[in-house]
Amino acid sequence: MKILFAGLGSIGQRHLRNLRKLLGDSVEIFAYRVKREVPMLNDQLKVVEDRFVKDEYGVIEFDDLDKALAQKPEIVFVTNPTSLHIEVARKAAEAGSHLFIEKPLGASDLGVDELIKLVERKRLVALVAYQLRFHPGLIQVSSWLREERIGQLIFANLLLGEYLPGFHPYEDYRKTYPAIKSLGGGVILSQIHEFDYALWLFGKPKRIFALGGQLSNLEINAEDTASVLMECECNGKVLPVSMTLDFLQSPPRRTCTIVGDQGSIIWDYHGKSAVLQHRSTGKTETLDFSSLERNQLFVDELKHFLSAVKGETVPVVDIRLGHESLKMALAALASIDTGEVQALE
Repeated sequence: MKILFAGLGSIGQRHLRNLRKLLGDSVEIFAYRVKREVPMLNDQLKVVEDRFVKDEYGVIEFDDLDKALAQKPEIVFVTNPTSLHIEVARKAAEAGSHLFIEKPLGASDLGVDELIKLVERKRLVALVAYQLRFHPGLIQVSSWLREERIGQLIFANLLLGEYLPGFHPYEDYRKTYPAIKSLGGGVILSQIHEFDYALWLFGKPKRIFALGGQLSNLEINAEDTASVLMECECNGKVLPVSMTLDFLQSPPRRTCTIVGDQGSIIWDYHGKSAVLQHRSTGKTETLDFSSLERNQLFVDELKHFLSAVKGETVPVVDIRLGHESLKMALAALASIDTGEVQALE
């Protein structure tokens, strides 16, 4: 099997490491790299001194995408900056390659419909990579909601806060894609996971309103803070789902609180737990995932994708579903820009 990586920054290297662990030397790996500025990293995002990715993992590098695609890779990992995803994915699909597209699908809607039609016409597998879909805590939350364990849902609040300069300590945060709007940066697109799992748990919202912008002293030209309110629906009644995202909190926080008329659920990523509280009995059910290693989410995601390529399953987030979360994020951005509520079709 031949596999091409379009970009080998931190996330590309993570998928590369996991791919080698899973498939060993049975796969031939190519990379399309332009800047080559990111050093070799380990799973903890620490720089591995005096070693190079291409040598360590046997990667053949190209600085021209067409030449890389001429190697006829069965799979292309689209792991470059967000603003470049659609164009690279389109060329890879035209070449007949299955697609692993790092979230988000793109930085705008431009070219997305054409890419979807191309992927479906060629019957390609295309996964948009949201590793939180494989988190045991969120999987349990989804199960509790399907079982209606807390009754009619009343409201939900999602919170994500993380200090941008701490994302990748080995590089200047001001030069990374989350800090640069033209590359698809900003907290909404960079942290779009929350939009995806809100879609998973609560369905597609009807309307979105958001406030935010570049409100801190971080040296970036994209929004570092966003407060989003989404109008979802549960059993024919309005379900308000609110979301707060920022590039500022240290230590980081990531939680989801869901309140129903019979109890509540709290998922705490950094607290490593998912808790269901029954209102009438006062009893509590707790899932402890303190032994979970973060990289396992990416390993499970990769196994799922490779299984889909073999035809054994279908992508948990295919390209159409990946487009839905992107439309939600873009609506939030439009609401910040215009001050108006955005309706979703």
